Order: sequence, then C-alpha cells, then structure tokens
Amino acid sequence: MADEIAPIIVKKVKKAGHGHHGGAWKVAYADFVTAMMAFFLLLWLLNVTDSVQKQGISDYFAPTVASTSESGSGGVMGGTSMQTEGAMTSNTGTPSVVSSISPPEEGSKDDADGEGKSEIDEAEFLERLAALEEASFEDAKDQIRQALAEDTELQGLADNIIIDMVPEGLRIQIVDQYDESMFAAGSTTIKPHVKKLLAKIVKAIDHLPNNLSISGHTDSSGFSGAKYGNWELSSDRANASRRALEEVGLDPERVERVSGKSDIDPMIADDPSNPGNRRISIILLRETPVLPKNLK
Repeated sequence: MADEIAPIIVKKVKKAGHGHHGGAWKVAYADFVTAMMAFFLLLWLLNVTDSVQKQGISDYFAPTVASTSESGSGGVMGGTSMQTEGAMTSNTGTPSVVSSISPPEEGSKDDADGEGKSEIDEAEFLERLAALEEASFEDAKDQIRQALAEDTELQGLADNIIIDMVPEGLRIQIVDQYDESMFAAGSTTIKPHVKKLLAKIVKAIDHLPNNLSISGHTDSSGFSGAKYGNWELSSDRANASRRALEEVGLDPERVERVSGKSDIDPMIADDPSNPGNRRISIILLRETPVLPKNLK
C-alpha cells in the first residue's frame, strides 16, 4: 500500500465577479432632474406673474369644472395670454402659461379713448388730403397765370380773369370789362380769343380729378322783350361756356352742374349795372370736405 501512488487533488477556486446592480440609479437621477426643472419653473412663474395670474395658475392645477373643449379658448385660462403685451419667448424654451382676464366693459374709458383717437386720426387724414388738394389748386392757378404771361395774344386778358379760393374749391372767373367782353351784347357766342383762354384753363386743370361747376352772371341791365331776360341769358351763356370748354378738351363727365344766376350775385354790389358783374364762373370743386375749425 505504501508503494501505491497517492492521487493528486487540484482545487480550483472560482472567484465570483461583482453582480449586476441594475438601472435603478438612472431612474432616480431622472426624477431628480425633473424635480429641479419643476423647481426652477416654479421660481420663474413666481417672478413673472402677479396675484391675478397666480390665481389663474392655481385654478388650472385644481380645476373645479372639467372642460370638454379641446381648444385653448375652452380651458380654464380662457385662451388669453398671461403677458399683457403678448406672447414672449426665451432661449431656454420655457412653456407658456395663460390667465383669464375679463375684456373691458362696453362704454368704458378705454373704449371712449379709442374712439376719440380714431376720430382724431380721421380728422388728421382729411386735413392732409385737403392740404394736398389745396396745393394742386395753387399749382393750377400758377399755370394759368403763366400761360397768360407767355402768350402775347392773351396778355390783354390778364385783368379779365380772377382766380381765388372759395369754400367750394378753386374759382376761376372770366369777367367783362368796359373795353373787353366774352360775349357780344345780348349774345351767347364766345369770342375767339376768349375760347383760346378757355383752352389754357383746360390744359392747366386737365390732370386734376376734380369736377366742375359752371355758372353765368349778368349785370342788372334788362331786355326790352319780356320773353327773354337775364335768367335765360345767364343760363345760355353758362351752357355756351360748357360747350366751349368741351370743344377745347374738357372731359364732359367732369361737368357736375351748369346754372344761370342772372344778376342776383353781383361782384360789384354797389354798381349792379357795372360790366364787371357780367362773368362766367368756373369752380373746380373740392373732393375733400373742409373740416370745421373745431374738428381740426
């Protein structure tokens, strides 16, 4: 037995590695980050909201009535913005929160102020349009004066034309003188040089959109016959002037009215028979109404 070889026993010790701990720490870390984000969001809300908006946020997280609407306006906040000046954005991408703010009541001071501002704006707008129209009238006046000065045949009519501004618009009057008249006595035939003057007037106002009013005036001298008087003569002369204006280029659509005034509106009131009362009045009518002084 002693000679027998003893068996050799080899013991191998297996060292166990560290066991798998799982991913629970990740969940805990995510919860921590979420809590911190919620905390900073809370601090931001406390900083940018007032007491009314805080109450709206409180009502949102503790609603008393559930809304069945899916739209923003059907929620507790009523779809209104938390910030009075509108939505705001930030680089951190913070969410927007809204609060319910009641609209102003009808007839409130804000409404009254808004209405007043609208009226003021409209008045200023009309005033600017009137100023532009006034400037275009002045330009037309200068062109007529320049045409009279440059044309030797018309220079003698400088005293026969009066241009001024009236409430209706720009008035151009061609007035008879003792030695010069538009028409022969008792006639409605316009003299050639006067027709040339009318052509200059049409050229000066052709680019303007304003309509025209044409009226005829006579002096107080009467007619021997009873069937034809100053009313008929003034009306016929106004119509003859209209036809002459159209012949030299005036658009017929621009003539708004033609009238005869007889001798009821004399230029020289203390001398009704003066030839200066015989005239044709052409008014370039305003498109923009003149506002009363209390609205300017």
